[in-house]
Amino acid sequence: MQTYTVLKVHPEDSVAVAIRPLSQGDVVEVAGLQITLATDIPPGHKFALKNLAKGEKVMKYGAPIGYAITDIASGEHVHATNIKTLLSENATYVYDRTLSAQFAQKEAERKKVWENKVPTIKAYRRSNGAIGIRNELWIVPTVGCVNKIAENLVAWAQENLKKAPFYDGIHVWSHPYGCSQLGDDHEATRTILSDLVHHPNAGGVLVLSLGCENNTPASFRALVGNVDENRVKFLTTQEVSDELAESKRLLTELYETMKGDVREDVGMDSLIVGFKCGGSDGLSGITANPLVGRFCDELTAMGGTGILTEVPEMFGAEQLLMNRAVDEQVYNQTVSLINDFKQYFVKHNQVVYENPSPGNKAGGISTLEDKSLGCIQKGGQAMITDVLGYGDRIKKRGLNLLNGPGNDIVSTTALTACGAHIILFTTGRGTPLGAPVPTIKISSNSELAEKKANWIDFDAGRLLKEPETSVLSDFLSLIQSVASGESLAKNEENGYAEISLFKDGVIL
Repeated sequence: MQTYTVLKVHPEDSVAVAIRPLSQGDVVEVAGLQITLATDIPPGHKFALKNLAKGEKVMKYGAPIGYAITDIASGEHVHATNIKTLLSENATYVYDRTLSAQFAQKEAERKKVWENKVPTIKAYRRSNGAIGIRNELWIVPTVGCVNKIAENLVAWAQENLKKAPFYDGIHVWSHPYGCSQLGDDHEATRTILSDLVHHPNAGGVLVLSLGCENNTPASFRALVGNVDENRVKFLTTQEVSDELAESKRLLTELYETMKGDVREDVGMDSLIVGFKCGGSDGLSGITANPLVGRFCDELTAMGGTGILTEVPEMFGAEQLLMNRAVDEQVYNQTVSLINDFKQYFVKHNQVVYENPSPGNKAGGISTLEDKSLGCIQKGGQAMITDVLGYGDRIKKRGLNLLNGPGNDIVSTTALTACGAHIILFTTGRGTPLGAPVPTIKISSNSELAEKKANWIDFDAGRLLKEPETSVLSDFLSLIQSVASGESLAKNEENGYAEISLFKDGVIL
């Protein structure tokens, strides 16, 4: 198996990517070309495969990632200093039924491979037909005023409600909202919190209110709707003399109910998986994201469900997603998803396309197109079956697009609220972050996996020196193990799990 020094991602590319540090004067062979490097090239960064004239499009992933703002010589470093985005606030899109049909045919072929032999995981069956891959107690505060009460309860539960085969621990989803918000912000907060109450990874939920907040206990109870009253308890702390004693009583009742819960075999086609990237680098779109994309293709072919979010990180690659819309209605919904998020930027007088963070740029990502074309690979080649608003829950199997920002904690919270049992999180720079559900970290490079072994669950850098089939097989086995509760994601081992809510308006 070849171990790569440099890589040309697509035959039409005018740049190649350094896999390891390269020095000025090094001669490298790329697709039959002998290139002498004009500058040092850090790992994940690009260099020109030919002379690029000022104004010429720069190609990577077989698509333009920007244009040269100066002449760039063959072998020269290609980065944010000498290329610029081609994108603007306005774009036109086309629904190509022929191309969509081609993707649908490929998906049908993948489905035949998994017919009658879907792998299994061990999970908890819920009374509403959903499955959970964890059996946890969750405390959901309706307002930030009761956060500390809830956190004290977690400390008590960890001492008094011991872990057992049926019980995976307790979490509180602290947040600063639920009061003094207006309009859409207020409703978005309520919706996400309601989604968490319904999440199947929770075998028991205590909804903890103050009593005088805008998110009133009565209105929130109505929003939550029908629940198993043995699994979901509500407490308004202003209405009892000793809120800690009453909360402990309710948590104990929930714990006792959960004692009858056991894992059983269920098909992986019941699994809902969220896809996320953060702290990306120039190798993310070459190793980690395509690995997740291959898994997405297999999961959806089995009949499972994937969720792709981070709408700003679709800008510049959105047409490639639209090409996979299952029908014209989903295509039109995708167009609206993109255009509405652009208007969110415009409304706040922000530039739409200057997105890559300092860490992204340090890792070799030069423009938003560069980032987006790598980012969307987490969705593989699967057909887009539905487009969901922020706070919506999954309705259709297959690959779903979810409205949400790129911010790591906000988007992982949105994925959880949407119904993800587990999140696959790719990174080239590293992050300890964890969502309310197991958050498997996949490194784009082996150096990160070795350096931050306490954060990283899987090394996708192996793809640069091992057969893809064996790496994908190991990756699938890891996901089965975590989903079945046989192993924990590193964020679970570290106790890193939190939420954050999307805010767009006034706080009183």
